[in-house]
Amino acid sequence: MIATHLFGGLGNQLFQFATGLALAARRGVELRLDERYFDVPRSGDFIMNHFGHDIPYIDRKRLPAMRHDGLFRYVRDKIQGTDWKLYTEHTLGFDPAVMDLPDGTYLKGYWQSEKYFRDHADLVRKHLPISTPPSPPNAAMMKAQDKTFPVSLHIRRGDYITNAKFNSTHGTCDLDYYERAVSHIAENCNEDMTIFAFSDEPDWVEENLKLPFDIKVTRDNEGLKCYEDIRLMSRCRHHIVANSSFSWWGAWLNADPDKIVVAPKQWFADPNMQDHDLVPDDWVTL
Repeated sequence: MIATHLFGGLGNQLFQFATGLALAARRGVELRLDERYFDVPRSGDFIMNHFGHDIPYIDRKRLPAMRHDGLFRYVRDKIQGTDWKLYTEHTLGFDPAVMDLPDGTYLKGYWQSEKYFRDHADLVRKHLPISTPPSPPNAAMMKAQDKTFPVSLHIRRGDYITNAKFNSTHGTCDLDYYERAVSHIAENCNEDMTIFAFSDEPDWVEENLKLPFDIKVTRDNEGLKCYEDIRLMSRCRHHIVANSSFSWWGAWLNADPDKIVVAPKQWFADPNMQDHDLVPDDWVTL
């Protein structure tokens, strides 16, 4: 059995899920999910329960203790160990050792590379349909997509702007990037595109994103409803992603082999944090 530790935002949770699922498939064993991280207030939103996977959550007593499980148990497990072989991510890029980890491994990390699960891409997508029905506004947006040639465009702002640490680490994609990305897709698809724009600051997008195409800005899908945006993104024909694991997954879940995905060449603002394994080889970087 393989277990994977889920934490962070939805994009992070999906990477952790996919990496664990692919490793379990290689070993011919079952996967179990550990969602204890979300027990702690303000730790984030647990969104994986909106996806139609059939992977069960593991009995917490069988897992390595976390700090909020109690000091005694945490220290005991640190000293005595557990039945699980804990493997913690220790590099920003792809770690090939993960591919051969044995049965009984407990994965704890971000695992932000398609290389961890590319050999089981169909299996991952099979386990990730969104099972929660769309809200009426999102159902209407889906109907609008069906009547157009939809291209998703994601602008990540929020804490990438307001949090000084996040801003220095991640930064944001400027408007020039989006203009060049839209031009690239327009030159290669010969269709009258409609841009479906997704952002944590939709008002800013409406005021600042000026493109020679019809733009539809989605709204009110923040927090626990962010899976609605992932569903809408994945239904688009082509994609322009931000330096964000959220729109990475919105694009990746589209299984069309002819899709065009444009991603920023510089994913991190911090030059010491470049990860050449994060963007799939068949995506375009600008």
